[in-house]
Amino acid sequence: MGPLKVTLCAGAVLAAALTPAAYAADTGGITVSPAAPAPGTEVTLRVSGCAGRTATAVSPAFVADARLSASGSALTGVSRVRSTLPAGAYDVRVACGGAHRTGTLTVAGRRHPVAGPSAPASPVAPVDAGGGGTAHLAAAHSGDPARARGTGPGTAHTVTGLVLAGVAVVAVALGGARRGRGTGGTG
Repeated sequence: MGPLKVTLCAGAVLAAALTPAAYAADTGGITVSPAAPAPGTEVTLRVSGCAGRTATAVSPAFVADARLSASGSALTGVSRVRSTLPAGAYDVRVACGGAHRTGTLTVAGRRHPVAGPSAPASPVAPVDAGGGGTAHLAAAHSGDPARARGTGPGTAHTVTGLVLAGVAVVAVALGGARRGRGTGGTG
């Protein structure tokens, strides 16, 4: 193995050894990952050395208590940091198998959005959906119920309808007359 490969392998081993320390904080036998979450972040808790198969982690920083269950040789669970929480250190208490452990959760400052304002949590205006070609009419007249129903066809529509109806009556009459002449000679 050449010196470049040895250097790369040693660097990879060192990075792997240091990575868990960067993403998890172990305080009082309670490991919290990520180590310094921002408000609103989901955190994973891991407690080793507990006698029981289940436990509960409680903290004023959590939205809800974390239910821990056996996972290998430790108890693990998930909770979420309150979104309105100011940065600082908060106690985490775990009761497992008659023993009590206390650790510390360090909450980082708020993360700011990269670009642009955040979207509202719910719609703030009606959505133009459905209705085919009439959606724009309903949206334009939504303030006045009488106008939202529409005013019906105008004079041009009425005249066009009457002309088409007259043409249809003439076509039916002519078709009936032709049939009547054609059937009268044979019999």
